[in-house]
Amino acid sequence: MKRSRVWARLARHRMSVTGAALVAAFACVAIVSFFYTPHDPREVNLAAKNLPPGEHDGERYAFGADAVGRDILSRTMAGARISLRVGLFVVAGAILVGAAAGTLSAYYGGAVDGLLMRFMDMLLAVPGILLAIVIVTILGPGLRNAMIAVGIVAIPQYARVMRAEVLRVKAQEYVSAARALGASDWRILRRAVLPNCLAPLFVQGTLGMGTAILETAGLSYLGLGDDPSVPEWGRMIAEQFGYVRRAWWTVVPPLASISLVVLGFNLLGDGLRDVMDPRLRQTPGA
Repeated sequence: MKRSRVWARLARHRMSVTGAALVAAFACVAIVSFFYTPHDPREVNLAAKNLPPGEHDGERYAFGADAVGRDILSRTMAGARISLRVGLFVVAGAILVGAAAGTLSAYYGGAVDGLLMRFMDMLLAVPGILLAIVIVTILGPGLRNAMIAVGIVAIPQYARVMRAEVLRVKAQEYVSAARALGASDWRILRRAVLPNCLAPLFVQGTLGMGTAILETAGLSYLGLGDDPSVPEWGRMIAEQFGYVRRAWWTVVPPLASISLVVLGFNLLGDGLRDVMDPRLRQTPGA
């Protein structure tokens, strides 16, 4: 499918446009937070403890303040920056490892296929969040280790997607022709196979961004993320959960941010899937 046709269909696809708008807003907030936040996200002001949205001693707290007086809006903006980094690094790492494993498995088959895919099946046999908790427990708490854990959990998904695509492309006549002409395996993979396998991987990666952000936030909520001063959305929810009845405004911004970002990536991923492969569209009511 030509790029111009893909963009034209995406522009007419309501679901993908909605998802792209949410993702774009998330990215803009993350980028802006590099240069500006209303307050220092780590600055403590006990006089503003659990302050509702409004002004306090001439200072504006648009989303209120948390249990130690830190500005919720500033921490939510900084949390967007952290979540964007988490999504990009986790998905990029999982795609590189998973795509390599899936390609080798499908192209060479035999013992290589059996060994790699059985290992992927073993990873898939354990619930993702439980496996991530075990990995972080072994490596130690911290945002970096949480990202590694979530990335490892995601690898089998990309490996299976890539394996299926390589098997499909490998059976095409142009691949057989290239092999008959004496092309090396590396040349065949680079020129004939990999370029025709990237679309499903791109779709899965878009969906995986939301999953990575959600799972990392879950680990942070459980206390397996970074230290409390770091404005990570999951940690913010965990810290303020005990105040939810009398200071609900401290929990809503990070919770809504996670929900909207994950929704945005899911809508965008589903839209890309529908546009790039109309056969995968679900029938109404399915």
